[in-house]
This record gives sequence, structure tokens and C-alpha cells, in this order.
Amino acid sequence: MFDNLTDKLDKAFHILKGHGKITDVNVADTLKEVRRALLDADVNFKIAKDFTTRVKEKAIGENVLTTLQPGQLMVKIVKDELTELMGGDVAGVNLSGNPSVILMSGLQGSGKTTFSGKLANFLKTKKQKNPLLVACDIYRPAAINQLHVVGDQIGVEVYSEPENKNAVSIAENAIKHAKANGFNVVIIDTAGRLAVDEEMMNEIANVHQAVKPQETLFVVDAMTGQDAVNTAKAFNDRLDFDGVILTKLDGDTRGGAAISIKSVVNKPIKFIGTGEKMDAIDVFYPDRMADRILGMGDVVSLVERAQEQYDEEEARKLQKKIAKNEFGFDDFLTQIQQIKKMGSMKDLVGMIPGAGKALKDVEIQDDAFKHIEAIIQSMTPKERSKPSIIDMKRKTRIAKGAGRKIEEVNQLMKQFDQMSKMMKMMQGGGGKNLMKMMGGMKGMN
Repeated sequence: MFDNLTDKLDKAFHILKGHGKITDVNVADTLKEVRRALLDADVNFKIAKDFTTRVKEKAIGENVLTTLQPGQLMVKIVKDELTELMGGDVAGVNLSGNPSVILMSGLQGSGKTTFSGKLANFLKTKKQKNPLLVACDIYRPAAINQLHVVGDQIGVEVYSEPENKNAVSIAENAIKHAKANGFNVVIIDTAGRLAVDEEMMNEIANVHQAVKPQETLFVVDAMTGQDAVNTAKAFNDRLDFDGVILTKLDGDTRGGAAISIKSVVNKPIKFIGTGEKMDAIDVFYPDRMADRILGMGDVVSLVERAQEQYDEEEARKLQKKIAKNEFGFDDFLTQIQQIKKMGSMKDLVGMIPGAGKALKDVEIQDDAFKHIEAIIQSMTPKERSKPSIIDMKRKTRIAKGAGRKIEEVNQLMKQFDQMSKMMKMMQGGGGKNLMKMMGGMKGMN
């Protein structure tokens, strides 16, 4: 996420490092590189210029020229300004209606249908809502089927009228259906359209007028950069939407849309899509995104994801096993499964401060644990519960069964042994125990 922008900003700040004396020239050179990095990321020229002007004014006001650590202070000023540029505070979703109506809009191929499902899943699992998905794309042949497939995946009902070619009446009937059947959120998936297509824009304006949604969201592909910002402005002029959703942030994103869309349309980014799975959706936090753009990681989001997978009862059982020295490969496999549920490995690594930079040339695949799982699954139940019985003969059989080399089995055994010892130590007086550590993590919010 934003790898190129992060690298270029890091090089810009490097100008201030290693200089015993900081001058106006050094600061100007740094900001020139910052502006260039923003332009390369497809940020509008005026926004990039105004941004660096504000940073310069604050830097001079903070006496950056005389401070002992001007590089660090400059990073902080840039981080604060980036946060403000992307919206400042987190923007929530309005769920005040009964039912709450959310209207999805955007271009064709922006990911509206998939994200409608992600949003329904988010509201169902995180907000304990009972959502209804509505198929109002009456033009794309497979759109209704696609939404039904998405609905089946997440266990959410989909309302559709395949023979009806009037989007307004479908939306109105869906809201009546929601009221009659206890749905408290209605998410209306509409057809993709160009802002210059007057007939299509009139249609969505008519749907908007008829259902009076609490939230009108504009879905945009983050990989389209400045084009996304221009399109958002055209849609906002017609619809006056409430917020933006950026999809495909897990791809090769330049960053221009995320950085500049708020200042152009004056509407907040509310959610981001970070992958293909139905749970790959995050609330957009401008300050956390600024940290990630500057290569500082995002520890808070990482902890929150860990908390979502934290099971107190399972942790208590695990603690007892560790205390009795009974921690086995089945338990290890369970921990791997929990990590995988937290999201893509590349995204998780990006949340660890410094890790993204250290591993920038390393290709991190989502199946990074695949060979470990294969090795463990090639063990017998007894071997998984009592790793100490695994001798060379067993290792050879395990390696053959997993299709891996004997050296990889040895390496896994060594790592497992080291982890077991570390967990045993955590049970002792110093760290008190694993439960207290996890309890501390839960209090970090």
C-alpha cells in the first residue's frame, strides 16, 4: 500500500539527516522532494503545492532550523498535515433511520457490488445489524446473480425483482419489504454509470429522491488516482453524497485519490477495501493512514485485528497447556489460523513499524504459512501432540508426505522449540502470564 510514495518521502526526509547544520536551503530541498513525491503519486498539483507551503510555514514557526532533530520534527509536521488533508477525524456511518438506507453509487467496475456485500457483512458482524441487500443494477446481466452469490457467502438476504426494469420501484419495494420483515439496514446496490451520462445520472438522482437515504456513498477504485478524484467531484455535484469508499487499496496504489479526494469534494473517506475476502474492509482513519504512508506502521489497527480473533476461553486453555509443557503442533496450527483470519500477510506486515521498509523487496504471499501447514498436517495426531517423539525417521516420512525438504522440517522443529521455550518463560514471574499480556493488549484502545 503506497510503497512508492513511502520510499520517495523517506528519501526526501533523508536530505535533513546527516547534516550538522540545517539551513533554509535544506528545508526547501526537502519540501521540493516531498512535492515531487506527491505529484508522482498522482496528487493534484495545486493540492501538493498548497500542502508543502503549509508544511514550510509550520516548520519555520516550529524553529525547525535550530532544533537538534529537524528531520524528526519535519516528519511529524508532514504527518499532521497529511492527516488533516485526508479528513482529520474518522467519519462514522449514519445508521439513524428505521430502517437505515445506504445508497451505493459509482462508476462501472469500481467494485460497488462486492463492497455492498462487505459493508453488509461489516454491519452484521461488527455492529450487530440485520442488513438487507437490494439489487438495483437493472442493466448488467450478471449483476443480480452476483449480489445473490455475495449475499449467500455472508448469510445476508438479497431483495431483487429480475423482471422489473424500474430501479426506483425496486428500491421502494425493498424498503417496504425491510420494514415488514425486521431488517434495520437497507443497502441499495445501483448500476455503474458515467457522470456525463445524463439519463443514468437522472435515474440515480430519482432513486435518491424516492428513498431519501441516510447515507449516499461513492465507491471509487483507488488505483485510478487523480481520475478518481475528478469523477468523485462530478458525481458529488449531482448527488451531494455523504462519503467516499476507496476499493482495491491492497493493489499497486499510487495514493493520489486517498490523499486529495477530501480536499476536492469536501466529503470524508469512510471505508477502504483491503482485499478480495468479504471481511477485507476497514474504517478509514486519516491519522493511521498518514502513519502508514510515512512508513511508521499502524500498531493500533494491528492490535484491533488481534483482539477480534482473541478468544479468552481458548487463551486460558492454551495457558494451561503451556504451564504443563503440553503445547503441541495442533495448538501451533490454531495460532496460524488465527493470524490468517486477521487479513493478508502483506497488509499485516505494513502495520508493523519499520517492517514494510525492511521487507520492501521481499514478496510476501498470503499463502506464506502453506508449507508449515503441510508439514504439520503430515504428522500423526500423536506426533502433533508430543513433538518430542519426532526422530529422524519420522522427520523423513513427514517431509515426504508434505512434499518438502528434510531441512524445512528441521527448521520448523527448531522454531517450534524456541517458541515453546519463550512461551514457557512468559508464564513465569517476569511477564506473569499470557493472559495478562493479552489483557494489556485489550486495554490499548
